[in-house]
Amino acid sequence: MTTRREFLKTGLAGGLLLNIAACARPGENDGRTQVLSALIPVMLAGALSPRPEDAERQINRTLSGVETAIKGLSLATQKEIGELFDLLTFPLTRMLAAGLWSPWNDATPASLNAFLDSWRHSRFDLLKSGYAALHDLILGTWYAQPESWAAIGYPGPPLLK
Repeated sequence: MTTRREFLKTGLAGGLLLNIAACARPGENDGRTQVLSALIPVMLAGALSPRPEDAERQINRTLSGVETAIKGLSLATQKEIGELFDLLTFPLTRMLAAGLWSPWNDATPASLNAFLDSWRHSRFDLLKSGYAALHDLILGTWYAQPESWAAIGYPGPPLLK
């Protein structure tokens, strides 16, 4: 059970990290593209094609789908997603909140998996919800694509006559 003191400390620390990240906001979605380009192959490990050129096309299609999905969210939710990616993009907050010392494009799959696991199983609901947002955006976009359905044995929606 979280105590009031832990709750206040977490809120203050989170607010401080978001303010630091917001001060050095990267270009519109440049940082988001870097983060997602690193995370998509890790989150879709085993689902992507073994052929590098096909896997790259699948990653790019998923990245484009995530951008489309974000644009379809409410403005308030888009702002929250933007803050999440600001937190993950700014080097200081990336190191403190995600535990990643190297830039996203240099991170190893093992370090990315460790980051995802730490947020997924965190004792802080804020980090758990950050993981859920990343997970739902990436996997939701992946499985919304008809090209992905064969891999899970889904024949597609029934045809109406």
